[in-house]
Amino acid sequence: MQKPTTYQQLQPEDRITIATMRQRGFSVRAIARTLERAPSTIAREVARNTGAGQGYGSHHAQLRAVACRRNARGNSKMHAQSVCWGVVRTMLGWKWSPQQISATLKRVFPHQREFHVSHETIYTAIYAHARGELRRELIACLRHGHSTRLPRSRGTDRRGQIPDMISIHVRPPEVEDRVMPGHWEGDFIKGAGNKSSVGVLVERTSRLVLLARMEDATAASALAAFTAKLNAISAPLRQSLTYDQGKEMTRHAELAANTGVRVYFCDPHSPWQRGTCENTNGLLRQYLPKGTDLSVYSQEQLDAIADSLNTRPRATHHWLSPLQVYAAALASAHQPDTSIH
Repeated sequence: MQKPTTYQQLQPEDRITIATMRQRGFSVRAIARTLERAPSTIAREVARNTGAGQGYGSHHAQLRAVACRRNARGNSKMHAQSVCWGVVRTMLGWKWSPQQISATLKRVFPHQREFHVSHETIYTAIYAHARGELRRELIACLRHGHSTRLPRSRGTDRRGQIPDMISIHVRPPEVEDRVMPGHWEGDFIKGAGNKSSVGVLVERTSRLVLLARMEDATAASALAAFTAKLNAISAPLRQSLTYDQGKEMTRHAELAANTGVRVYFCDPHSPWQRGTCENTNGLLRQYLPKGTDLSVYSQEQLDAIADSLNTRPRATHHWLSPLQVYAAALASAHQPDTSIH
C-alpha cells in the first residue's frame, strides 16, 4: 500500500532561504533540493511574490501568506454578525443553557447545518469575548455565571486557582501555526527539593531559548525575572506567552501590563500544549541536571547555557541554528514590505 503524502506550508525560515539563494543566483531546482521541496512549490512561491522590477522578498511573501491563510478560513458560525449568534443570544436571554440551545437548534432546523452548534462552541463564543459589559451580560445568562471557564476535569479542591486566566483555546490560530515569530512558551525548571528554580522562555518559530535566574519560586520572582527578559526583546517579536497553570504566574496580569505580551494558559495536565518548551527542558537538563541546586548559577552562566543551545544547528531549521533564524526574523521585522533579504 502506498504511503499517503503529506504537505507542510512553507515556513518563515524557508522563505528567508529562498530569498538568500535567489540573490546568489541559485536556480529553482537547486533551492528545491536544499529545502527538500518540489521544484513546482518553489516556482509558484517565487512567481507569486516577485513584482515587476523587484526581486523576491521574504518579508513581503510571509505577510502575504499569513493574509491568505486568514482570509481562507472565513467567518465561523458564531461570528458577531451571524444569524446563528443572534438566535443563540436571544435564547441565552431566556436563561436557556447552552445544552438546551444546541439541542433545540438541531431539532428546529434539522436541514440547516449553519444553525447546528455544540454547547461547547456556545461556551467558547461567550468566554472568547473581550472583557466588558457584553461579556458580563452573556456570562450572567449562564446558570452559575463563572467569570472564567472551569476545566471539566477539575477536582473538588480548587484552592489557589490563578485569577482571570485566558485559555489557550482562544489563542489566535497564527500562534499554533508558527507562521509569525514573536510567540513564546514559558516554564520553570525546579532544582533539588523544589527550593531553587530557573525561568525558561522559548520562541515557538525559531526555538530561541532565554533563561532567567530566579531568587525563589514565588510569583513575585517570576514577575520580576520574566518582565526583565521579555522587555529585552524587540517589540515586534514580543507578542504572546503560553504557560501552564503553575502558581508562579498568579501575577500574569501585571506581566502583561509591564511587557505588552498576551498571556495564555494551557489546560491542566496537558504538557503537549507547550511541546516546544517541554522539549527544550529536556535539552536543558544536560546543563542543569535534576536534583542539583540551581541557585548557584549566575545570570551570566545561564546566558552562556542559552547561547550554547541557541547556536546548535537544528534539523527543523534545515540545520540553521535558532539564533540564525531568530536574527533573520528580527531583521525582517524592521524592514519595509518591499525589502529583499
